[in-house]
Amino acid sequence: MGEFWPVPDALGYLAGGWRVERSVRDLASGAEGEFSGTTLFSPLDGGGLLHREAGTFVWQGVPRPAERTLRFLPGSTPPTVDVRFADGRPFHDLDLTRGHHVADHPCSADLYRGEFSVRSADRWRTVWRVRGPAKDLVLTTDYVREG
Repeated sequence: MGEFWPVPDALGYLAGGWRVERSVRDLASGAEGEFSGTTLFSPLDGGGLLHREAGTFVWQGVPRPAERTLRFLPGSTPPTVDVRFADGRPFHDLDLTRGHHVADHPCSADLYRGEFSVRSADRWRTVWRVRGPAKDLVLTTDYVREG
């Protein structure tokens, strides 16, 4: 199967709980941070999954609670997924049939480029590279299935 683990049904794969570890590096300033917590993908009425992430974000030594919510919905062409922010705005597409996917999200003058890599039935990673006039970041997140 090579370096990546193909996933024919991304929503089925993601469903459930995951331990999350994220590193955040500001390439311009050299500042670093980390997030540790959990993500729960739970069923939505009408199909798809609600992604709820909660934990602690430590930036330059200062810990604070952090959370976010996304919606992972069936895409227009199965087996793709349409990822949206909690308020319904589009975020990016997702296709894990090859175990690897690259998605872009333009945000004002910044570009977020996400690389998704599935390593096994219980491990996957995202690497977001954020570039723009005021941002030069790398966010690397590792997910390990709970239980």
